[in-house]
Amino acid sequence: MRSIFSPAGAGSRAPTQMIWLPGAYHSAQNFLEQGFAAAVAKRRTPLDLSFVDLQMTHLDDRDALARLRSELVLPARASGVSVWLGGISLGGLAALDYASAHAGEIDGLCLLAPYLGNRMLINEIAAASGVSGWEPGELAEFDAERRIWRHIKTQIGSRPVFLGYGREDRFCVAHGLMAAALPVNRVNVIAGGHAWPTWVKLWENFLDSHFA
Repeated sequence: MRSIFSPAGAGSRAPTQMIWLPGAYHSAQNFLEQGFAAAVAKRRTPLDLSFVDLQMTHLDDRDALARLRSELVLPARASGVSVWLGGISLGGLAALDYASAHAGEIDGLCLLAPYLGNRMLINEIAAASGVSGWEPGELAEFDAERRIWRHIKTQIGSRPVFLGYGREDRFCVAHGLMAAALPVNRVNVIAGGHAWPTWVKLWENFLDSHFA
């Protein structure tokens, strides 16, 4: 699994490493080009970053998540640092999927405009007056989206989770349903759509509020 490691400083490991998963048709390099590492350097934040080329053949690609675990997450944990997963769009769904399967291996999640499932499922949750009133029912092993929403409903408070998204994002209805399951200080909603300028601003806000 190709990844780019961006250390906070030369010659030593930061106490926390955040592994970033990109959205569909995005790459590890895009995070560098959009200034994610530069924002950390500017603030002198003690946070190492890894940007991953996550090539999932389908939403429930267990092979991709297994490689993420063996090649990045477990080695980082073995080095003694705290490990966060970050994800944008489809990468946010993958980060939630990983957290639902390996809860004890992740210390926090930073989710920017995550894709949270198909419209039928989102409408089903909305019709139940939100995730608190929704019941996932019997879960097929291949139903990643329904399994992830079960995790949001039952375990989302087991670790720090930050959710950021733009008001004009095309997935904002789903984001609002997830936001209702989180403490208000873990949600950041700003002007913007499903695009890099919005995600960069949300990342900067996250660094200022959680890693200052």
